[in-house]
Amino acid sequence: MALAVSELRKFVVPEVIFGVGAIELAGQYAENLGARKVLIVTDPGVVKAGWLKPVIESLENHFLPYEVFQEVHNNPRDYDVMAGASIYLGSGCNVLLALGGGSPLDCAKGIGIVSTNSRPIGDFEGVDRVNCSIPPLICIPTTAGSSADVSQFSIIADSMRKTKMAIVSKTLVPDVALIDPATLTTMPSYLTACTGMDALSHAIEAFVSTACSPLTNLHALKAVELMFKYLPQAVRYPDNLEYRSQTMLGSLSAGMAFSNAILGAVHAMAHSLGGKFDLAHGECNAILLKPVMAYNFPVCREAYEQIGEAMGLSLATLTTAERETLILEAIDSFRKQLGITNNLRDVGVTEADIPALAKHAFVDPCLATNPRAATLEDLEEIFRHAL
Repeated sequence: MALAVSELRKFVVPEVIFGVGAIELAGQYAENLGARKVLIVTDPGVVKAGWLKPVIESLENHFLPYEVFQEVHNNPRDYDVMAGASIYLGSGCNVLLALGGGSPLDCAKGIGIVSTNSRPIGDFEGVDRVNCSIPPLICIPTTAGSSADVSQFSIIADSMRKTKMAIVSKTLVPDVALIDPATLTTMPSYLTACTGMDALSHAIEAFVSTACSPLTNLHALKAVELMFKYLPQAVRYPDNLEYRSQTMLGSLSAGMAFSNAILGAVHAMAHSLGGKFDLAHGECNAILLKPVMAYNFPVCREAYEQIGEAMGLSLATLTTAERETLILEAIDSFRKQLGITNNLRDVGVTEADIPALAKHAFVDPCLATNPRAATLEDLEEIFRHAL
């Protein structure tokens, strides 16, 4: 059913500064937020790529002391968060600055939660369980995919249960996002592809979410259009700032959409899969997107056809069945065009793993807004289709 444009909705985003050179404003915005000492949360790959240096220079230009916490895993662990929170509190910091892809950004949010709520990060899994606001947070993304720089999500790996915890709270929306497309030029091609597929999955799931609205739909469709048009170019020509800027804009649009509309079964299943096998989140989404869409298609056919049009497909003269086939095949061929060719079996998943994967996905908060209700058996069958 179409939503009335006049229907009351809330739409939350941080202050956004977008463009080449945004990273150099870190000191100014930290000062604006009343920083006395800043904890920079990043990872070794970002440091090696050279992006920590301009952040430090900017802070020093504003005479702001800082600590650097870079012991963040690719899928941030609960113990990464607790270690970072210990440093934050012990060194007298009062502002967080997250620099990197989704892992440092999510970890910084977790550090903020623990620092102000004084409980282990696992206590906050789920929706609206963060009672005290986190400290001021500046995010500087270096990938075009996670959109953690504008979202109310933090995804943290539970090291004991071998799954990912989704923590969702409007208190986690950053204060400022400094989005600099130049930071993308050091990304490897495969990481570009995987993070881009994460952004595409955000947009598609937000558009068909049961919590979508006219506000989120505008951004979701634009994100689909931008990622289909520019992501292959960014993979092929990594130094081209125009292509990088367009994918960063696509990621931003997708982030504003999913943060307010939430997600669906793709992300619920990807959190379970990535947590158990320590896989790249975008790769998990890329593998699962087609089978989840095939499952959802009967209940959101019109919405998926709008997505197909945003992808650039010609659907007008086709039958209903032909449209569905074309859209699903286009999604799968797109990820393979980007070089993401694995199925679940290729990354180590077996039939024996499926019940546990489905069990964790079934309790993930993202499943609540999937357009088609799914049982445990349904999730198991979707996983099988992705083997």
